[in-house]
Parts: sequence; C-alpha cells; structure tokens
Amino acid sequence: MEIVVPKKNKIWAFVIVGFFVLISIATYAEHEYYVYLQAYLWFGFIYGMCLQYGRFCFASAFRDLFAVGVPRMVVGIMIATILFGFTSAFVNATGWSTFHPAPTGIHVVIAGTIFGVGMVFAGGCASGSLYKTGEGNGVALLVVLSISLTQSTFVDIGGWFNKLVPASWAASAASKGLPDVINVSDGWIDQYLAGYVWNQPVLRFAEMLGMKTDSVSGAFLGNLVVGVTIPALLILIWVYFFWVRKNYAKRVLKERNSVSIKDHIAGFWGMITSSKRTALAGLFLGVACGLQMFVIEGLRMKFGVKNAGTLLHRLGFDYGLSAKGTVFDPGYWYVTTQEAQWVGWVFQKLGWNHMDNIFFGWVNGLPNPAFNPADWMSVALIGGAAVMALLSNEFKFKRPTMELAVWAIAGGFFMGIGSRLALGCNIGGFFVRAANGDPAGWLFGLGMIGGAFIGVKFFNWWTERKMAKEMAVLDLEL
Repeated sequence: MEIVVPKKNKIWAFVIVGFFVLISIATYAEHEYYVYLQAYLWFGFIYGMCLQYGRFCFASAFRDLFAVGVPRMVVGIMIATILFGFTSAFVNATGWSTFHPAPTGIHVVIAGTIFGVGMVFAGGCASGSLYKTGEGNGVALLVVLSISLTQSTFVDIGGWFNKLVPASWAASAASKGLPDVINVSDGWIDQYLAGYVWNQPVLRFAEMLGMKTDSVSGAFLGNLVVGVTIPALLILIWVYFFWVRKNYAKRVLKERNSVSIKDHIAGFWGMITSSKRTALAGLFLGVACGLQMFVIEGLRMKFGVKNAGTLLHRLGFDYGLSAKGTVFDPGYWYVTTQEAQWVGWVFQKLGWNHMDNIFFGWVNGLPNPAFNPADWMSVALIGGAAVMALLSNEFKFKRPTMELAVWAIAGGFFMGIGSRLALGCNIGGFFVRAANGDPAGWLFGLGMIGGAFIGVKFFNWWTERKMAKEMAVLDLEL
C-alpha cells in the first residue's frame, strides 16, 4: 500500500534539509575547519533517518522480548552489530580507526543494569529517545532532558557522597597528578573514575588473543569473528531457543511427526530474515558508523589535529575547552555525553562551576553548543528522524500524560546514572564498543539485558497493582 504524504510534510522535510545545507554552506564559507563539524552533522542526520526507518530502539527490543516474546528488534540489533563489526574491522585494519576501548570491569555490568532498568521505565533508550523526539514525541523529549540533567548534575556531586568513596579510591585518585583546577577530593565520581575505573584493564579481543588490532588478522579474526560475531550469534541462539523454537516446532509438527536439526536451522534463519526493515536499517547504520570513523580520522590528518579542541582554539572559541585543551570528540557515533554538555554549559553560564570535575573539566570540556561537533551530530539526528517521519507520514506531536512524564523522568534519571558509570549508553557503551571488539561493550550489554528484564518485571507488577486498585474501586461503586 502506497503511503500518501501530505504536501505540508514534504515542505517541512525540505525546510529541515535546507536548514542543514544552509548551515553547511555558510560555515564552510567562514572557514574550512567547519567541515569537521559538518561531518558530525551529516552522519548524525543519516543515523536519525536509519533509526526512524527501522524503529531502532534498544528499550523496545528487550521490552518486546521479555514482555510479549517478540524478538524482531533484538535480532535486528544483533545483525546491525555484526554488520558494524565488519566495517569497523576494515577501518581498524587500515589503521584509520578513531575508536578507543573502555576500561573493563564489573562496574560496566552494574552500570548497564541501571541503564537497562531506566530505558524500560522511560519507554526508550538514549538513541531511541532522540529519534522519537524527531517524531514529535513529548515523552521522548522529557527522557532526553532527564538524562542530560541527571548526567551533568551527577558528575559534579561531592559533599556527603564523598563518604561513600573507599579510601583506596581516594588515595589512587590523588596520586594521578591531576591539575589543581580539577577538585578530585570533592567529587565522588572523580574519585570513582581516577581511583577505580582508570585502573582497570583496557583491551580488545584481538589483543587478548595476542594479535595487533590494526592488523588484518587482529581486526577480522580477533575482533570481528571472536569479539563480535560469536557473541552476537550466541545471543541470537539464546533468543531462538527460548522465544522462537517452541512456536516454530509446533508449525513443523502440523506437517510431519518430528522436528530435525535441519528444521531448527531453517527456523533460526527465518527468525533472522523476518526482521528485514530493522536489518536494512542496521546495514546502513553499520556502514555509516564505520565510514564516520574513517572520515573523521582523515580530517584529523588533513588539519593536523588529534582533537576538535585544537580547531576551536584556532577559530578563536577558547571558552569551555578542558584543562588539556580538548572537547568531546569521539570520532564515531555517540549520544549521551553531548547532551550532558548542553545542560552543563547552561549551569556554567549561571554560575555553577562545572569545570572543576574530570568529566567536563579534564576530558570533555564545555564549549558553546553552537561550536561543539558532537552537539551538531545529536541535533542533526533529531532532524534526520524528523525528515524520515514526515516523509513516511509518521510525524505527530504527542503531549505526555502526567503518568508517562513521571516514568520518562525516572527512566532518564537511571539512564543518566548508568551512562556516566559506564562511560557510555546503549550506543557508546554497547553498540560501538561491541562492534569494535571491546569486551566492555558486551559486559554493558549483559547488564543492560538484565536491567531490562528487571524493569519489565517491575513495570508489569506496577501495572497489575494499579489495575487491581482500579477494579477494587469499580466494584465498590457498583
């Protein structure tokens, strides 16, 4: 059935694209350095279109799986991870990758669990909430705001919370030799980062197997096969065994008396191929994610920089650079950090010093959002999702009810905490890391799955409890 797109939708889609084109032309006319920011912008736009087209959301994936037994989105995410892993392996083998693995430890699982609970409460993950904001969803916008506010506040909390910090963390953090502008002694997240997280091993599957990541064998065999494909296939087998196998076997038994291994292989393949729209979105996401790393590294070589902070300094935008002269510039798809910077920048302008902690003051900075590369990516992601939603006639402003607003804020709160403890969300903490052969990505994923299970169980309990009360009141009225 052909979708009839209203003329006003086409006009608005044209306006959004035209706005980004105009920004690109105007900034390039100002200076060629802006090409660096434009690369983030247009890749963000592509991500937004892909996410909206495939309804690509990690919260929906595990909520649908645990609540109603629908595996479509989980399957699509695993396919996308493998496809991204292939493009990442190619980029890694060329030596042009911008990816940097994260410290691996039990903290990643705990953080993933907290994040998983939050995304189920909110009804959307970090990236899902961004693209749904582009669809006009007011609940998703509240989730984004809640995540951002939580993160920017969470990383600067000290005082009473410092009493929760183990003495070994405090001592280790103090020994790191950070400059005096970073007040490590009055920030428990700083002591957690410098005193614990930074002490954890940073490695990838290729290195664990004694290979070099930038070699063909390390990139494709170590990271892609061992570090990406095998774990993803194990999850797909788990999904098939517990959620698909029984129903598929019933269909086969209607035709004959037994189910063979060959039948189950066919059923497994059918499960994978049934997620065509999500898989197609995953294909484009995987290619775009790998290509972004390649492009950003090429631009860094062209301009002779290792971080966008140098470019901002050359352009005269020194305000908000970290103590190292850097800004958040991952070089690949990331979501939550730049949203935290939006709120942190506002707080900084209002007089709350956010530059005395490690997250903003030492690593990511607080540049003006108008000149922050990752900010351009998130804004363009929302724009790309809006364009796709308009052209598919799926754009609609949706005001949140009070109940949904509460769940959105609570979910965003937990996702904000989980993101900062893990140094990433469902994208930066799982998708990108797992696809690049980082074991920390799979640890975050395991925690996220567990957290989603807990979130679904709690949400079901809450709903049943609420319905029971409403029915009790109805019985009294009757």
